[in-house]
Amino acid sequence: MAGPQQAPHLHLAELTASQFLDIWRHFDTDGNGYIEGKELENFFQELESARKGAGVDSKKDNLGDKMKEFMHKYDKNADGKIEMAELAQILPTEENFLLCFRQHVGSSSEFMEAWRRYDTDRSGYIEANELKGFLSDLLKKANRPYDEPKLQEYTQTILRMFDMNGDGKLGLSEMSRLLPVQENFLLKFQGMKLSSDEFNAIFAFYDKDGNGFIDENELDALLKDLYEKNKKEMNIQQLTNYRKSIMNLSDGGKLYRKELEMVLCNEPPM
Repeated sequence: MAGPQQAPHLHLAELTASQFLDIWRHFDTDGNGYIEGKELENFFQELESARKGAGVDSKKDNLGDKMKEFMHKYDKNADGKIEMAELAQILPTEENFLLCFRQHVGSSSEFMEAWRRYDTDRSGYIEANELKGFLSDLLKKANRPYDEPKLQEYTQTILRMFDMNGDGKLGLSEMSRLLPVQENFLLKFQGMKLSSDEFNAIFAFYDKDGNGFIDENELDALLKDLYEKNKKEMNIQQLTNYRKSIMNLSDGGKLYRKELEMVLCNEPPM
């Protein structure tokens, strides 16, 4: 029987954005956005093997000890698994556009502001042309030179990374995977996503006057109820941060149904 397929590109001194994605997909076999468990073991063994093959000195320590040391260095949020941006720091990615994104959209609040700016038609998605503008501005902000083919490659790579259903556009939760895990408040809602009917009921409850939006205090109460309903704990600081991030989607302090639906629903609004 043929052995497992060798990971592509691990031996290279520098990776393009597309090659980085090939490596990510090779190891994140279940597509959950992390390299963990057996995937992580395989990644570490193949990385060691590629480094030896490339003549990088590798001390003959116990593999388990080396893996612990490796995780201590790169697993920034100590959750025992590697996320995409952590991998970007391990592998020598050319013009590292993931880290560039992190530098300039470092918090959930900034991310939501950027989202609102680039989701120009308020569809709940960033489409390919909007994404291209978003990345172009990001690279300018970072003073990184780029040409049209490079911008096109970055746009296509990010679409390939995060466009799970292949429709050529990114939903809010897909795009938020570019954020550091500890900053990605949308991940915190993964186990609490609502159906359309549940969302409509909870929104109607808080939108007492039926004007189609809620304010910051109503959002505060809604989030507390949502956490209690799901028996999840959240401290005051987290609640404040989440509320602030979500309110960045609002229009002059008015958070409309469609914007909140993007955060809390299983499916983005149609």
